[in-house]
Amino acid sequence: QVQLVESGGGLVQAGGSLRLSCAASGSIFRINTMGWYRQTPGNQRALVAVIASDDSTDYAESVKGRFTISRDNAKNTVYLQMNSLKPEDTAVYYCRHVSGSVGYWGQGTQVTVSS
Repeated sequence: QVQLVESGGGLVQAGGSLRLSCAASGSIFRINTMGWYRQTPGNQRALVAVIASDDSTDYAESVKGRFTISRDNAKNTVYLQMNSLKPEDTAVYYCRHVSGSVGYWGQGTQVTVSS
């Protein structure tokens, strides 16, 4: 089992910044992928950004150039730096940890961007 605890969400004005953190604990394998997804009411969770153990990354087109994902393997923590936030970034953001075929979700953290 892997437990994921997210923090850093909140309310910010358009153009502002937030930094999300996700700390993983439990049975963590060295080879894994961690990432952030987001969900708005009535929609499915969508990929925001992912980072693999080798630090390779992938981003949704809508956040490229504005969001940066990073990880600290010593702390088993993944971060999402969100800059130039837009009202359409408003969503619940979920952390995900995947190792092999097993995936875990965090509880989610609300990000609200006001116009």
